[in-house]
Amino acid sequence: MWEMISQWSGWGSVGYVMAWIITGSLLLAGLAGCVIPVLPGHLILVLAAIGHRLMLGREESGVEWWTFVVLVLMLAVSQAFEFAAGAAGTRWFGGTRWGAWGALLGGIVGMFFFPFGLLIGPLVGAFAFERGFAKKELKPAAYSGVGSVVGTLAGMGMKVAVGVAMILWFIIDSFWIG
Repeated sequence: MWEMISQWSGWGSVGYVMAWIITGSLLLAGLAGCVIPVLPGHLILVLAAIGHRLMLGREESGVEWWTFVVLVLMLAVSQAFEFAAGAAGTRWFGGTRWGAWGALLGGIVGMFFFPFGLLIGPLVGAFAFERGFAKKELKPAAYSGVGSVVGTLAGMGMKVAVGVAMILWFIIDSFWIG
């Protein structure tokens, strides 16, 4: 299948400048997706690298096969960190496993209420689970909720940092390594 896609005769007619315009647009969209949860930012960055190599070929693009491996590994690490960040923040601020589960579920529900739901969801989830299931008092449950927000913000920061690192890796491989 890969051979058929890469051997398609239409790739050569795209042109070097147009390929970079398309790739640059995808890289910007991927970086935006690192902040906007409805866009799969890191996946778009990986697809930009794959598309760039398909459009220009190995020699012209400078993108080596192992770059895809590195980009996919960076994607996986970032997603795992982001997925667990709100729950880890809850635990770090003294929350129980109930609060961590509440932050995780609140984060999932909060994604549908962008942009404020990204922070309010884990906060409300951790607070509600600490009060309802762990039977914590108001102040410790609130600390747990604040921890979920801190963790969520750290996860978002990490996601953006990994997105920038992925773009830099791609550019370095395109121009200097490959």
